[in-house]
Amino acid sequence: MHQRVDRLRAALAEQDLPAVLVGAPSNRRYLSGFSGSYGWLVVANTDAFILTDSRYRLQSANESPDFSLREIVNPGRAMPDLVKEICGELGINRLGFEASHMSVAEHSRVAAALGDAAELVPTEGLVEGLREIKDAVELAALRQAIAITDEVFEAVAPQLRPDHTESEAAWMIEKAMRERGASSASFSIIVGAGLNAARPHHHPGDEPLGEGRTIVIDMGALVDGYHADLTRTVVLGEPDSRFRAIYDIVLEAEKKAIAGIRPGIFAHEVDALARDHIAAAGYGDCFGHGLGHGVGLDIHEGPSIRWVQPGATSQPLQAGMVTTIEPGIYIPDWGGIRIEDVVLVTENGHEVLSKAVKLR
Repeated sequence: MHQRVDRLRAALAEQDLPAVLVGAPSNRRYLSGFSGSYGWLVVANTDAFILTDSRYRLQSANESPDFSLREIVNPGRAMPDLVKEICGELGINRLGFEASHMSVAEHSRVAAALGDAAELVPTEGLVEGLREIKDAVELAALRQAIAITDEVFEAVAPQLRPDHTESEAAWMIEKAMRERGASSASFSIIVGAGLNAARPHHHPGDEPLGEGRTIVIDMGALVDGYHADLTRTVVLGEPDSRFRAIYDIVLEAEKKAIAGIRPGIFAHEVDALARDHIAAAGYGDCFGHGLGHGVGLDIHEGPSIRWVQPGATSQPLQAGMVTTIEPGIYIPDWGGIRIEDVVLVTENGHEVLSKAVKLR
C-alpha cells in the first residue's frame, strides 16, 4: 500500500494539493486495503487517516495499519467534523475531493464544516488513473479470479441441457464459482438464449436454452475484490446456417484486436481493429457497444477501449493495464454472438489471461 499512497502523493503535488478526501469504495480499498462498506480517507503529504465508525474499528486496524483511525460518532463527531479537525491539525488550506463520487449533500456538509479554513477543490480520476496500472498483488488476484472463471465455464457448459432455463444456467455458474473459492460473481451473470442473445446485457429469465440457438454467457468470479469477465457463445445441438459465419466474423475481429495490443497503441485504434473487420463483413450496425474496458476492483474501469469522435483521440495503452476485448454482433430477429477475453498489456506486447475454450 505504501507505493500506492506515494504515487497518489506525487499526483497531488502535480496539482498543488496538500491533501485529498477519498470516499469511493474501490479507491478507498486500493489505497488502504480497507474493504468495509463505510468510510473515508484523508491522504496528506506525510499523514494518512481512515474515517469510519465503531463497526469497523477492528477491521480497519487489521486491513489499514498504515492509516490513523479517526472514529466517526453520530451525533457528535460526523465525517465533516473530523475532516475539519484534520485540516486544522495539518494546516491544510486546500482539500481535494472526488467530484465524480461525492454527493451534493456531502459536499455541502463538508464545505459548511470547513468554512473559510480550507477550500474544497474538485478532482477527476485522481486515484482511478493510478489504478489503471496493476501491480503484482493485483495481477495475482486477477489471475486467480480469471482461472476460476475459466474452470467454471468448462465445467458447467457441458452440463447444460435444452430444457434448462437461462436462470437455472446462471445459478449453476454462480454456484460453481463459489464452490471453487470465489466470494461471489463479479456481476449479475448474463445468459441470453435465442432472440435474447441479441440483448447485450440481458437479464436471465425463464426462457429455455433450447436447441440450435445461440446462447451468450457472460460471467466472472470475484476474488479478493478483483473481477474476472468472460463471454462465450455456445449452441446446444446443431446451430442454424447463420451461426458459423457470424461466429467466425466475431472471432476474427477479436483476434485482430488482441494482436494489435501493445504499449503505445491508442485505445480507439484497438477498437477500430475489431470494428472495421465487423463493418467490412456487413455487420457494422450490429455492433454498438465499445470493444472493451479495464477490470480490477471495479468490473468496469479504465482504460476504455472504444471509438472516439472524429478529430479526437484516446489514451495510449501502457504496460500493466488489464482490459477486456469483447466484440459482438447482435441481430434482433435472430440472436447474437459475443466473445470476450481479458488481456494484460505487457512491456513487449500482450498476454491473454483468459483460457476458456472457444468454438473452433
